Amino acid sequence: MKSLPQKWFEGDAVTLAPKLLGKVVKKGSCSGIIVETEAYANDPASHAYKVTKRSLPMLETHGHWYVYFTYGMHWCANVTTNKGTAGAVLIRAVEPVEGIDVMKRRRKTDAARNLCNGPAKFCQAFGVTGHENVRPVGGDFAIYDAAEIAKNDIATSGRIGISQGVELPWRFYIKGNPFVSGKKNASV
Repeated sequence: MKSLPQKWFEGDAVTLAPKLLGKVVKKGSCSGIIVETEAYANDPASHAYKVTKRSLPMLETHGHWYVYFTYGMHWCANVTTNKGTAGAVLIRAVEPVEGIDVMKRRRKTDAARNLCNGPAKFCQAFGVTGHENVRPVGGDFAIYDAAEIAKNDIATSGRIGISQGVELPWRFYIKGNPFVSGKKNASV
């Protein structure tokens, strides 16, 4: 497998989010298939809508990890996109492939379906913390190329867990995959 180069992430978040489906994310001994993503650009739900020190990576980088702490208890991991403007793709859910015993220990569960079926669960299972923030995608925390998922196998919906911009159909997931975080607002 070949890791995706930084240049791959130069494009628009809304275009890249569905293209990340089926790619393999790997950190340490853990790996999995990306099955759900959400795009964020310069919209009201985006951290970059109002520029802060925390949101600068969404404006200044592409092909880097943007990892933030939310609700005072969870990490969420995004890949920065949109060279020259604001953008990132949130990794919402991953189908576990390797390192499942490590993931189960970190998540304190034996339910494989429950290991990475949400953005905070993914980070906890893979051991992602603020230490990865603003690191380039690659090395020990990389995304590897894989066959593109056919368009008819991808569903879209409004984004989940936000209060603004929910009407934007910027959530993408692999239809029928049991590791997707939820089916709210699903469309085809």
